Amino acid sequence: MRAAKGAFSVGAAVIAGGLLVAGAGAHRWATFHVTHYTGTTPASIGCAGCHITARGGTIKDRILRPRYRSPVAIAVSPDGRHLYVTASDAGVLLVVEVATRRVVAEIPAGRRPHAVVLDSGGRRAFVTDRDDDAVSVIDLDRGARVAGFRAGRGPAGAALSADGTRLIVANAVGGDISVIDAADGAERGRIAASGYPYAAVAQASAGAGSAGGRALVTSLIAGLPPADGAPVGEVAEIDTTSGRIARRWRLPGAHLIEGAAFIPGAEAAIVTLVRPKNLVPALQVERGWMMTTGLGVLDFGTGEVVQVPIDDVDRFYADPSDVVVTPDGRLAFVSHGGVDTVSVIDVPALRRLIAGTGAVERAALGNRLVLGSRYVAARIPTGANPRGLALAPDGRTLFVAERLNDTVGVIDVARLERTGSIDLGGPRHVTAVRRGEQVFNSARATLQQQFSCRSCHPDNHVDGLQYDFEPDGLGRNIVDNRTLLGLDGTAPFKWNGRNTSLYMQCGIRFARFLTRSAPFPFEDQVALAAFLQSLPPPRPRVEAGGSDEVRERGKAIFDRTVDRRGMPIPPAQRCVTCHPAGQFSDRLGHDVGSATTTDTERAFDTPQLPGLARTAPYLHDGRARTLEEIWTVYSPNDEHGVTTDLGKQGLNDLIEYLKSL
Repeated sequence: MRAAKGAFSVGAAVIAGGLLVAGAGAHRWATFHVTHYTGTTPASIGCAGCHITARGGTIKDRILRPRYRSPVAIAVSPDGRHLYVTASDAGVLLVVEVATRRVVAEIPAGRRPHAVVLDSGGRRAFVTDRDDDAVSVIDLDRGARVAGFRAGRGPAGAALSADGTRLIVANAVGGDISVIDAADGAERGRIAASGYPYAAVAQASAGAGSAGGRALVTSLIAGLPPADGAPVGEVAEIDTTSGRIARRWRLPGAHLIEGAAFIPGAEAAIVTLVRPKNLVPALQVERGWMMTTGLGVLDFGTGEVVQVPIDDVDRFYADPSDVVVTPDGRLAFVSHGGVDTVSVIDVPALRRLIAGTGAVERAALGNRLVLGSRYVAARIPTGANPRGLALAPDGRTLFVAERLNDTVGVIDVARLERTGSIDLGGPRHVTAVRRGEQVFNSARATLQQQFSCRSCHPDNHVDGLQYDFEPDGLGRNIVDNRTLLGLDGTAPFKWNGRNTSLYMQCGIRFARFLTRSAPFPFEDQVALAAFLQSLPPPRPRVEAGGSDEVRERGKAIFDRTVDRRGMPIPPAQRCVTCHPAGQFSDRLGHDVGSATTTDTERAFDTPQLPGLARTAPYLHDGRARTLEEIWTVYSPNDEHGVTTDLGKQGLNDLIEYLKSL
């Protein structure tokens, strides 16, 4: 008995020792694993955060699958009794009774409703649907959708001409503007736009050669600037009678032009904008000069546009989303989605400043942050991610679509304060994905709240700019921004492929080189990763239909293994080798001959291809302005796949196929 007990004790000791050794080994492996994928030591990081939560949320999230409202835009009935709110994630138009502050009806309005415009009598509403490429016509008396008009790709903003006959629709994905007959839905014209047309407003015009009125369409993303040049934003002015462009307003150095409003009683309008310093080394964040928020004042009489800042010297107001002006033209309100704030602008004071400044000096006003105190009258806190704004007909109340709160904020214009909110009935449970979306759209983590993730990735996509990150030397290795849509399963990240996961991409390195502040807490990193992994692939820019024959020829070229002379193409020089079906990326680095003498890298991560037509410019530093330039200018010796045998027609076929992905 004594011997058996001794043997048991020895065996137990051996097992315990083995477990300790195994445990130590497991701990070392876990430390290596976490460090490799997050760039930090384990500390309080658990397995579930990466392997369960970030793959679609917690178990509770997946069971409940809440459907948020996510209000984007608001229209007020002519009598001021009702609000009409687009609930983009719920696919409905919400009818809110102002007196009781209750949602009294929900009207189906497509898969992703965005803008809402009422006719002059308040009997019909036109609602754009970004996913169905359509405009829903809502009979507000019946509370039902009665018709649907076809628009371009991804319609966002919309405006109705003063006489009610023309609907102006900004087709964000398609990059153009539809002029639609408001009676029968027939498209009367399609206008080319710069960048990413986003918002539209209309006004009756007293002159300017436009008897029927004018409309403005903003471009969220600027047109392609020259290589290593500053962006130039655009606002399209449309004659709503002829349905043609009357003028293209150019705003040098401006970007993310989202909201627009006419100034009553004046031949002028205001647009929101951002002035990025993307080609200045990112260490400039510490000096408060990476991205500044401002306004552009358009003078229809002189044709001049003047940019002014609305930031403070030591505090910034990221992501200006919308702007409205009171009926008396005295105050303008600007929603800032990144900082949960509405700025109040003294319009007469702003116009006096501009009028009292010489022509040469006016061109530099946009960079003078000290000016804001002369015309910014107040800052009003709001709920999370304020977007669309709408004033009551009497101008006494401002309504704010607080997108990530599922509420409409109510602001007293006389008192300049938020007096309450209207609950839109969204779910109370906040999923990891929803929390990640809140983190993504907040500038709170950035030094002086200069920008959010959304500032560089509007609509979760890409801003078309290049940036100078200084780890490889100042003024070197300028890199093109990349889309976030459809990135799940495409690790590693960065052009050099050194960020092994989203936790490393959005964690300590993001804080060190971009936000210049403390990293996101790990729970926020997990939520942010969950949100990013939930993003669908981008939609192709080309219209459905088109020439299937051309795309089939292009696909055959993309998949080919021999050239047109019948000679085998080495596997490394075949398109399909580096871009296999699915995400069209092998997730490896390749040298395609695009490195320059200043680059410290020669091999670059293979980007995914879906939505390629909407991600110009191309190559790691954005030097190729078009897909054609990739092969005609920057791959003369077939370094980037074999294409020199194709000829013009063959290359065009290949590009048309790529644009359809």
